[in-house]
Amino acid sequence: MEEEKQSKFQNWLEKVKHPYRLVVMNNDTFEEVGSYKLTLLNIYIMLSTIVVLVAICVVAAIVFTPAKQYIPGYGDVSAQAEMQKIYASLDSIEYYANATDEYTKSVQRVLTGNAQDVPADIPADLTDDTEYSIEVSEEEMALREEIELEKLNEKNRTTTNVNTSPSDKPLEQLYFTSPLSGEISDGFMPDKKHYGIDIVAPKGTPIKSVLDGFVIMSDWTRETGNTIGIQHANNTITFYKHNSTLLKKTGELVKAGEAIAVIGNTGDLTDGPHLHFELWYKGQPVDPGEYVRF
Repeated sequence: MEEEKQSKFQNWLEKVKHPYRLVVMNNDTFEEVGSYKLTLLNIYIMLSTIVVLVAICVVAAIVFTPAKQYIPGYGDVSAQAEMQKIYASLDSIEYYANATDEYTKSVQRVLTGNAQDVPADIPADLTDDTEYSIEVSEEEMALREEIELEKLNEKNRTTTNVNTSPSDKPLEQLYFTSPLSGEISDGFMPDKKHYGIDIVAPKGTPIKSVLDGFVIMSDWTRETGNTIGIQHANNTITFYKHNSTLLKKTGELVKAGEAIAVIGNTGDLTDGPHLHFELWYKGQPVDPGEYVRF
């Protein structure tokens, strides 16, 4: 049996070592261009060598060139560490960007008079239905009203000579544009130091100037919130208080019927969204309900 196997191996070895001649001839003239002596063993060795060289080139390209980054599951460890640092930096930047955005929105709400807005992440039991107020004594409230009245009188005294003339018309002869349409909740009560009227209207309602004039005040106060005052001709001044947003700045010229603010609920002296409208003539408050239709 072993002799048989040995005999077959010898026959196979003789076949692979048997020489062959590869002749290259011209197809037209049959002239011999080249002649090569080959064996099956030489061809096998040559093909194996080519395959090994190609494999070596591929491995070298993967190991020593950036091409390895495109192979799933294979990459440079240092590159992966760098990517992790970049992702961590991006997360940190996103966190600080969100924090800055929230801070900016909070400041904007305070500046525009929307400080009562409730953030979306506050629990349901802490909504606008819950009242959070600081107890204020009657003496302190009276002092606040006195200071506020003194501020108004001072502003009236400083502006009483603006746009005045001997030919001032009575208020009955002036046409006042309604600042907004709504229901009057509180009337003119000077004996209770309520020098205007309160008009209730839907949230977001724009407030309009009743006459042409110049903005002499566009600011926020603790008692009246966002307040805007306008000096008109005929020695007349109007005030619009508790607004959520002020649309005009001090010194701007406004026309009758032009939006100057948005109804709101800012300031301590308020208990709901409304406009407190005051009309002053020659330094004295008058009842707006006698001259303006709401």
